[in-house]
Amino acid sequence: MSREVHLRIRRQDAPDSRPYWQDFRVPWKKGMNIISCLQEIARNPVDASGQRVSPPVWDCSCLEEVCGACTMLINGVPRQSCSTLVDNLPQGTITLEPIGKFPVVRDLMVDRSAMFRALREVRAWLPIDGTHDLGPGPRRPPADVDEAYVYSRCMTCGCCMEACPNYDAREFERFIGPAPLAQAFYFGLHPTGEMNADDRLDAVMAANGITGCGNAQNCVEVCPKEIPLSEAFARLNRQVNRKWFAELLGR
Repeated sequence: MSREVHLRIRRQDAPDSRPYWQDFRVPWKKGMNIISCLQEIARNPVDASGQRVSPPVWDCSCLEEVCGACTMLINGVPRQSCSTLVDNLPQGTITLEPIGKFPVVRDLMVDRSAMFRALREVRAWLPIDGTHDLGPGPRRPPADVDEAYVYSRCMTCGCCMEACPNYDAREFERFIGPAPLAQAFYFGLHPTGEMNADDRLDAVMAANGITGCGNAQNCVEVCPKEIPLSEAFARLNRQVNRKWFAELLGR
């Protein structure tokens, strides 16, 4: 008998409908990942009982762990489904669920707009409009570039937000989340980004800012890019404290 992969998928037909589970079996192939399993189901959407059903809905784009769109709970752990290989998972049923901190759109697809709204709130960009008229930008030492590159690898996948016990997209005013905080730190590392450091730190110091971090460090454990998030938060905390004392002393 040919080997099969057994998947149990948590499905939801609409944002306000009740979730339910469906089981599927697909033929195993060497090197297959979770996305290829879902594509196999989409080609022939028949559940494990032989009943024809609607194909599961999921989100993906690059298929090479760059876009961050295909995050889902795989056996209860937030992961990128494009880089999760079936053969690297424990044998047995593989459970797939949408990440729970964001509203479900349908099946495994969620609405991550709260995370992008948070990036706008912390001004996670470089204000370079018109600077092309000023000539070349500042030269940066290779060590500074290497340090910044580590944080630039964030792909806004939402794994850290899912793992964080203090974050929930439905309670945006409570805690902005680890990914936006890390990006606030990252853009502060750039000489041009330093020009807006005060505005960025004001957002970090807001009621839903860095004080909402409980230092659980779950985010570090699940980050697919192994970004040193706790180090970023510690250094960001020092920046916030310096700014607070400077404002207190009127400097």
